Amino acid sequence: MDSKSKNKLIMILGLMAFLANGDNYAAAPLIINISKDLNISVSTAAISVTAYMLAFGVFTLIFGPVSDRYGKVKIINIAAIGTSVFSILGAFAFNLPSLIFFRAMNGAFGAGIFPVTMALVGQSFDDKNRHKALGKVMGLMFLGAATASAIGGALSYFGSWRLVYLIYGIGEFVLSIIMLKILERDKPVVETLDFVKAYKEPLTNFKFMRIVLIVFFLGFSVFGSFTYSGTLIQEITGYNILIVGLVLSLFGVGTVIGGRMAPKLKAKLKNGFLVLAGLIGATSLYALSTVTNAWLLGLALFGFGLAFIFLQSTLISTAQEQLPKMRGTAMSLTSFNMFVGGAVGTSLNGMIIRTYGASRIFLVTAVLLLVVSMFAAFFVAKFEMSKMKSTLQSN
Repeated sequence: MDSKSKNKLIMILGLMAFLANGDNYAAAPLIINISKDLNISVSTAAISVTAYMLAFGVFTLIFGPVSDRYGKVKIINIAAIGTSVFSILGAFAFNLPSLIFFRAMNGAFGAGIFPVTMALVGQSFDDKNRHKALGKVMGLMFLGAATASAIGGALSYFGSWRLVYLIYGIGEFVLSIIMLKILERDKPVVETLDFVKAYKEPLTNFKFMRIVLIVFFLGFSVFGSFTYSGTLIQEITGYNILIVGLVLSLFGVGTVIGGRMAPKLKAKLKNGFLVLAGLIGATSLYALSTVTNAWLLGLALFGFGLAFIFLQSTLISTAQEQLPKMRGTAMSLTSFNMFVGGAVGTSLNGMIIRTYGASRIFLVTAVLLLVVSMFAAFFVAKFEMSKMKSTLQSN
């Protein structure tokens, strides 16, 4: 694949990730209006978010090996059409069970976009350019999160939360048709589909699995708390959903800028890079739990997004390098843990918010994210030292 084709690949996959992730992250500002419209509590409305994340996590275990067997582009195309259809149907949910079903199906098909896209990008670039390419796609992915908060808040304020799912679904459907015509099919990397064989190697690879475990707690910390960030901002400031959405968009802005900064900072700071990410994240989350000034809250959300993309891009890149011939399967287990961690975090934090309020969630998460970053820094450093040693021995 030449340079032009690679740039086209990143742009198209990044745009789909932009829309699909926007569809997902729109729940943060929307959950307030969903609860009012369906006459349920915020924590109950958040079950639809948990359903999305659980379905996403479970189905990544299916799509990863399937993409290795039948080709990643083929699976991405199917998943893009599926997620667009159920996003549109989500706009017509008439009660909580129907919303849960449509969002769960949306998440199930979304599982064929995010991790398989990361695997496709991973196999299309060499070690020197892989981190940068992943950072670009994830930057567009989380730019989708940034705009979702702003667009979701605006559409919900002037119209209805249903418009958000409808518009994103239509956008995804149009892009999925374009993808069918433009993306070049890749070749399968395995000859037979065997789920037991596919997961036996990674599940018995201790070094790989400890990275995956760190990813679980990263998802628990970030997704499990960000779901309630709109509720937190509204509790503290009393702003309407339009302004809340604009404030939340700073999280996404942080991920976009962080995605561009990550490769250079990592090269410069080396093993201290993830420690820095943890300190930024913990400080930002602590600020969210204590400050009341809207500008400081926005700055804290920006730092939260920055820390998240630093940690996520590094852990994903490391996980793929540990299973270079099974990137689809590696991404399946990584995404499974990221989103199941997020689902568990969302569920447990729903209990906390009912008893103690939203601010307590972010205080606890500040400590947890700092611990996660320390373990991540230690395990990634050990892997890179081992890789360097192997390279020297082979030469």
